[in-house]
Amino acid sequence: MPASEQIKIMLIKKKTTLKELASKLNTTPSNISNKLKRDNFSETDLKEIAEALGYTYKAHFIDNETGEEI
Repeated sequence: MPASEQIKIMLIKKKTTLKELASKLNTTPSNISNKLKRDNFSETDLKEIAEALGYTYKAHFIDNETGEEI
């Protein structure tokens, strides 16, 4: 699932608007809206958004053959 969809789900679950999220991140609602449209987030962005909404962001690679996490 794209990050933009996951962020929209978090916003709904936390009953938070883009304006409120933007305020927590010291940015503009249009900046977040543009990133959502392009699904263009850095890992830092995702961590900050998760934290602002009360979530934890985790990213890792898993070898499909062995199941090993890197």
